[in-house]
Amino acid sequence: MKVGSEVIAIVNYGMGNLASINNMLKKIGAKSEITSDPARIRSAQKLILPGVGAFDTGMKRLADLGLMDVLNEQVRQRGIPVLGICLGMQLMTAGSEEGALSGLAWIDADTRRFRPLENSALKVPHMGWNVVRSEKPSALLRNCVGEQRFYFVHSYYVCCRSRADVLLTSDFAGTFDAGFERANIMGVQFHPEKSHRFGMSLLRNFAEGA
Repeated sequence: MKVGSEVIAIVNYGMGNLASINNMLKKIGAKSEITSDPARIRSAQKLILPGVGAFDTGMKRLADLGLMDVLNEQVRQRGIPVLGICLGMQLMTAGSEEGALSGLAWIDADTRRFRPLENSALKVPHMGWNVVRSEKPSALLRNCVGEQRFYFVHSYYVCCRSRADVLLTSDFAGTFDAGFERANIMGVQFHPEKSHRFGMSLLRNFAEGA
């Protein structure tokens, strides 16, 4: 599938590196737009749910903007591809230790806080470049050969209940799930828009038909 043949809606709920994601998509020739308009989201062929910040704030903003129904319609009923980034990935889970609100529950997973051992030199948040490992084949990782490094900034991480959903893992205070994929639902904990050629390859694969 030719890059740019489908419109990718970057969901704007006031939390996330929207312009950076949009710029990288345009750099690879993909058609994308930043929007909080339910009609525009409904007409898109793919979605990106970005996010930086607190779990409950993210869920509340989605609700306040009236986006819950259209997102569930697109993802659960129509089955269009969606990619969650950082907080966006976490919002797809059942809930988070960070807050009290329920998540979108698109995938059977929970969001937990990193808890390094008291005598560990590790400091939360997990921030900076880290290596990820592929746990299963995926079109999202097509042509991604050799060591893959991505940029992370997070204090919470997703824990999938089914290992079959785990796409990527990384290490910080133990091994954690850095990416998941089940059917049309994909999420990555890192920021592809900040990850140079590694992130560009992943977003290109998503745009081309992952």
